[in-house]
Amino acid sequence: MMRIQSLLLAVLMSCSVLATEVGKPAPALISTDAAGHAVDLASLRGKVIYLDFWASWCGPCRKSFPWMNSLAQRHAKAGLVVVAVNVDTDREAANEFLKANPAKFTVVYDPKGESPQAYGVIGMPTSYLIDRDGVLRMAHAGFNDRSATELDAAVAAALKAGK
Repeated sequence: MMRIQSLLLAVLMSCSVLATEVGKPAPALISTDAAGHAVDLASLRGKVIYLDFWASWCGPCRKSFPWMNSLAQRHAKAGLVVVAVNVDTDREAANEFLKANPAKFTVVYDPKGESPQAYGVIGMPTSYLIDRDGVLRMAHAGFNDRSATELDAAVAAALKAGK
């Protein structure tokens, strides 16, 4: 099963078109965190949001979590909020992933897959950068060392532009 998921992910990630359009308002997202508290992206207006969709079976997600921890820590004072949306239908699988890859940012859960559908997610991980006005500024599928550098630059630019 894991090989099939990895192969499917590779095929999907080779697609460069994401359904959500850069330059348009980001779709609404209301989900809950582990404590059951609602997280509403609209309530984060005025902040730059790095929105990441992930799953427990995703290999690149294991690499992206330490990077997102660093990103959140480095840019929190400048107004960055990192929100990671887990799409596992098995909450225990997500919990095991988080034990091995702790998150120092907001993690919410969407086992029904409604938010990834609204955003047009095509593979794991897929991330979006939303500016202080709620407008989508970047969409990116996958994660590796090269993309980390590009994503860092995009976040820094979004934080500067919104001042």
